[in-house]
Amino acid sequence: MKLLSHVLQRLLKLDPPLTRDIAVHHDLRVPMPDGVELLADRWAPRTGGDGLPTVLLRSPYGRSGPLFGAAMALPWAERGFQAVVQSTRGTFGSGGVFDPMRQEREDGLATLEWVGKQPWFGGSIVLAGASYLGYVQWAVADSLPPTVKAMVAQVTESALTLEFLRADGLSLETPFGWGVQVDGQERRFALLRQLTQGRKRSRALFALPLGGADVAATGHRVDYIQDVLAHDAESPRWAGLDHRDRVARVSVPVHSIGGWYDIFLPGQLRDFQALQEAGRPARLTVGPWTHVGMSSTVMRENIAFGLAHARGQQPPERAPVRLYVMGQEAWRDFDSWPPEGHAPRRYHLQPGGDLADQPPGESPPDRYRYDPADPTPAVGGVRMVRGAGRADNTTLESRPDVRTYTTAVLDQDVEVVGEVSAEIWFRSSLPYADVFVRLCDVDPRGRSYNVCDGLVSLTGADEISLAKVTLWPTAYRFKRGHRIRVQVSSGAFPRYARNPGTGEPHATATTLRPADQEVHHDLQHPSAVILPVRH
Repeated sequence: MKLLSHVLQRLLKLDPPLTRDIAVHHDLRVPMPDGVELLADRWAPRTGGDGLPTVLLRSPYGRSGPLFGAAMALPWAERGFQAVVQSTRGTFGSGGVFDPMRQEREDGLATLEWVGKQPWFGGSIVLAGASYLGYVQWAVADSLPPTVKAMVAQVTESALTLEFLRADGLSLETPFGWGVQVDGQERRFALLRQLTQGRKRSRALFALPLGGADVAATGHRVDYIQDVLAHDAESPRWAGLDHRDRVARVSVPVHSIGGWYDIFLPGQLRDFQALQEAGRPARLTVGPWTHVGMSSTVMRENIAFGLAHARGQQPPERAPVRLYVMGQEAWRDFDSWPPEGHAPRRYHLQPGGDLADQPPGESPPDRYRYDPADPTPAVGGVRMVRGAGRADNTTLESRPDVRTYTTAVLDQDVEVVGEVSAEIWFRSSLPYADVFVRLCDVDPRGRSYNVCDGLVSLTGADEISLAKVTLWPTAYRFKRGHRIRVQVSSGAFPRYARNPGTGEPHATATTLRPADQEVHHDLQHPSAVILPVRH
């Protein structure tokens, strides 16, 4: 345990612990109202642990090992908390069946009641954790007992996977990868298989029909993946998974921590705005991270925030919103999200591949051909794979199925902070098509790096229509001497599923039809990206 503590401290660069003498009380049985028992481990100082504040982490990923056990619990237990790590229903020895996200409200409330009755309980609880561990916090947020003093929700949101399941742009790679991961995580050598079978999983995403991709990757059907492919976000299958209506009714301070390249960022910012509008005490921190790439700063601030509230104190003072402004490479404080002082400015697509803030003149559309058999690839961006986040887009932009529009060299900095969108006048040779838009920063050497992006699916695309694309929010400073670029294409595979062009459901489509696409930019069709620019 002491060796592990030293390793974690060096990796996370945490403040020195109060103690490294930590005991783990394994396999505590937590009864649920339906008679099922969930297992939990309690990490606490070997002496003096009883009565300390409790941090509760409810996880489907297990309670032991260096990643999902020690890395979650040990930093808290060494710095003033006793940490309770519980395996959610149907995972790692807990009873019942794991049906992702469906039992977390009932089980979470029962667990809070159980913690409050334990002889070692000290009277205060902090809810903490990232991703799924943050979602389970929102599932109970409107019914917290008085013993809960704060929530720390990292890279997560109250509706979690529903954003992936939009009918107008199915996110494929992330829910598929997660479904494969949790399906096999309790088998022998699970981590080794995750590391060595990535290529097999990637090939599976090309399966036709896509409903057979889970079998191609795992050898059997995976219920969660089948649900994702068969049911969009409006389906009754997902009833009860959306906890957005609970956010504004939370009764404790919340610290939300997100990343500009995180898969859950739009929902996390929506949740924070709901807290703001309801007048709830809340903090927001967003850094230049992907879903799995947060810095040690986060853990230090998490513990300080949680410990202060658990003791009835105020955490170290800071602004409500702290954002890492990429490009400037600096942390900045704001009063709200989106911050004041940034107004929408339209940058219009122009003939000849230009981008400018004046409307375009008369010009023919730009054309490209999209072939779902050779789909436009996802490069960097909002993903959970190696190479996610900020990446060199040079090779991507050389493809004939990607159009680019670029400003002149900037004579002054342009700061963009807030919500980003695009309006693209578009026509396809087929009624069904996707429009993918990406904002990039081109440096003085001509290298193009992605800032944020988004995709929308169109029906009736064989007539000229306006594609309204919501890109990921961002905070970015385009420096003087750089250029702003917009990419337009018809896919980012496998982040998004391929559009087969036939209108068939993703799960059963077997035919892939190439399409000839047009991007219009003239007085009647002023395609543009809309950026929140500091004024």
